[in-house]
Amino acid sequence: MNDRKSNNVQDKMKLMASTITATANVISDDEVNAFIRELLGAERLYVLGAGRSGLVAKAFAMRLMHLGLKSYVVGETITPAMKEGDTIVAYSGSGETKSIAELCETAKRIGGKICLITSNKDSRIGRIADSVVVIESHRDAVNDESAEYEVRQMMGEHRSFAPLGTIFETTAMVFSDAVISAIMEIIHVEEKDLKGRHANIE
Repeated sequence: MNDRKSNNVQDKMKLMASTITATANVISDDEVNAFIRELLGAERLYVLGAGRSGLVAKAFAMRLMHLGLKSYVVGETITPAMKEGDTIVAYSGSGETKSIAELCETAKRIGGKICLITSNKDSRIGRIADSVVVIESHRDAVNDESAEYEVRQMMGEHRSFAPLGTIFETTAMVFSDAVISAIMEIIHVEEKDLKGRHANIE
């Protein structure tokens, strides 16, 4: 591999990083503060997302657990029934992902609250959410945003310098870790406290 091809990868990393920085600069303080209030006020937290957003959701659920909060990943076999007073944290770039929207609507009927991390506030999930944090998306528009993530992925409908919604997912991951850091300061938790809850039978 020649140097030009190698540098091209580094250039793309820098472009992604600068895009995330630009996005961070326009995220609403009010939205972030409302999101954190919902997290800290919830009886239990249920986190979900589809595809790669689902991986971000799982990572966030793990960090919430490290903080000492009661967090679960929707769809796991040990996840308990949701009840009134619990909160869903949903990751959906479009806010229209059918499977995620249906689960959020079910949670709403149960009496739970909905927190949405998205690029589209005016969306099926956004319209029922109690808290929405908008993370600007750089995905190409698609004709039917309600289509399942997996279908869009197989059809290759998103084209950009970072494929298949990568910037939303990567930014959502950075945002989620930053939220954890902010909560650590709010509730006076230190890294040693998190380590005490880290898995020790891996």
